[in-house]
Amino acid sequence: MRFVRLVSSALLAGLAFMGCASAQEVSPPAPYKPLAVKVAPLVNDPSLDAFRKQLAAVAQRKDRAALARMVVAKGFFWERDDGQGADPKKSGSDNLAVAFSLESDDSPGWEGLAQAAADPHAAADPQKKGVVCAPVLPEVDGNAFEALAQQTKTDPNEWGFPYTAGVEVRADPKADAPVVEKLGLVLVRVTIDESPLHAVEGTSAEWLRVVTPSGKVGYVPAGTIGALVSDQICYSKDASGWKIAGLVGGGDQQ
Repeated sequence: MRFVRLVSSALLAGLAFMGCASAQEVSPPAPYKPLAVKVAPLVNDPSLDAFRKQLAAVAQRKDRAALARMVVAKGFFWERDDGQGADPKKSGSDNLAVAFSLESDDSPGWEGLAQAAADPHAAADPQKKGVVCAPVLPEVDGNAFEALAQQTKTDPNEWGFPYTAGVEVRADPKADAPVVEKLGLVLVRVTIDESPLHAVEGTSAEWLRVVTPSGKVGYVPAGTIGALVSDQICYSKDASGWKIAGLVGGGDQQ
């Protein structure tokens, strides 16, 4: 079985399930073949959590000088979709600034960086010792996913995955709503909420509307589902603490 990680083509694209609201017609909910995913163990390190909170605060302040101090001095990497790497003529912090378009205080890249830093999940990079990346990306059978996307007429941005098995899918976006199904470690389709209740009251950002493999429609807490397509910020730890070590994804920014 050929497992691959799916990475988006723009560094800010995978921070949320924004692809679900694309202008193209959305396929109606329907059953689909379950497709297993492999999810690396989540990293539980309070010092990394603290560093990422600090990074989010720096991004919110739009403080380039403070941001530069949070990036490795040497060895910064950028695994880009276009095949290029980090510009060796630029510092790691300058490469990071290019990736997020931090050329001015008005750049939306600052907010994108803050959102990326605030994602609570991270996992070790299996190809780089001592490197941890976030958001977490699952491993998926690429050929099987291509067939699934064609069968369901969906875009990769419409798919997510549970971080752990047993996530409860509820009939309504409420913690006390009846459970209609529990998710295994499989891909799950994330869709636009077109219910009458949503039209009148809206749905809290704390909930995602999903279609299970059996075709049932329900809601899960947003923090239990990760995006299948995303770019990652990677971190490493030295004697002075955590630093931003590199990026995975993006490209065509220069």
